[in-house]
Amino acid sequence: MSLAHPLTPLDQPFDGVAVIRDDAEALAVAHALAADFREGAAARDRERRLPHAELEAFSRSGLWGIVVPRDYGGADVSRVTLAQVVAIISAADSSLGQIPQNHFYALEVLRVNGSEAQKRRLYAEVLAGQRFGNALAEIGTRTASDRTTRLTREGDGYRVKGRKFYATGALYAQRIPTSVIDDDGVQQFAYIPRNAPGLEIIDDWSGFGQRTTGSGSVLFEDVAVAAEDVVPFQSAFDRPTTVGPFAQILHAAIDAGIARAAYEDALAFVRERSRPWIDSGVDKASEDPLTLHEFGRLSIRLHAAEALLERAGRFLDAATANPHAESVAAASIAVAEARALTTEIALSAGSKLLELAGSRGTLAEFNLDRHWRNARTHTLHDPVRWKYHAVGDYYLNDRLPPRRGTL
Repeated sequence: MSLAHPLTPLDQPFDGVAVIRDDAEALAVAHALAADFREGAAARDRERRLPHAELEAFSRSGLWGIVVPRDYGGADVSRVTLAQVVAIISAADSSLGQIPQNHFYALEVLRVNGSEAQKRRLYAEVLAGQRFGNALAEIGTRTASDRTTRLTREGDGYRVKGRKFYATGALYAQRIPTSVIDDDGVQQFAYIPRNAPGLEIIDDWSGFGQRTTGSGSVLFEDVAVAAEDVVPFQSAFDRPTTVGPFAQILHAAIDAGIARAAYEDALAFVRERSRPWIDSGVDKASEDPLTLHEFGRLSIRLHAAEALLERAGRFLDAATANPHAESVAAASIAVAEARALTTEIALSAGSKLLELAGSRGTLAEFNLDRHWRNARTHTLHDPVRWKYHAVGDYYLNDRLPPRRGTL
């Protein structure tokens, strides 16, 4: 079905949108929101209840503007803080944590490749509460990075024609940044208004995890696009920039949040409801030696993943401040290491939760299986096995990794 929920138009900013001042405030606001988002997260997943009200609160909190540079009125938080914010929200509701991922990604492309006029205008929209979605991926292309959606010159502007899928966040957005191929075969980034004639969003996302991200289809039927809304994209990978590792650290943060949620639910369920696996002479599962062993392993791996995520943020901050081939490569490798481990711990924590909870953990009233479903769905975004290849090549052969958004 097509989108029916009303959105705030681009020329009517939200009332009462906060502007976050610094990293500490961003983290405090994220924790406060997470406490609210956690309530009802299981029901939203179970019923696929789209989180419109939660997104309104999320937008008004100011968190969607925290990467806007200080020169344009934003907090310009560190990448360490950004990853922590995404992980905190994802631990409460991983769909809500993923929805702004491409919003932040579009702002990084803007920071790296946008003109001064484009930055002033689009950053102002974000600080006023506007949400950017995405229409990047396509189904049926030879590789995941191929694009067929066309950007055709028409007078002083352009026309866009094509179909996208996995358009996370588009269902809730006022602008939809879209990857397109121009007349010269060069990939560009078009920040298209949601209400542009010929643009249709179809809510056909039916994945068994991340069920409320709205990651469905977007259709462009000769959509008119102003030249001022088109930002170079391909050049962000032709030279050393942080666009690639920036995208990937957000995915790692989502997975870390899912892992944390599964771990916390496992602790609570075993403490409150579970019995020992075997007759080990104890009355509570929390005293059972096998249970203690499993929680010990899970705790160590989760803490290691979270530490690697923080480390990756520091490498990314260094590359953001001084981007060159070596600093960007080091950031990409550090993020790949974090992404590899957060993928593994998200999957294992979700699975271990069900194992420790037993058959009662599969009951719909608890909906504990959502953590594994969310992890299994989100970690398929790009193959983690290639990250091990790039990391090994970097350390063994001193070979810099390729510059792309999926490393």
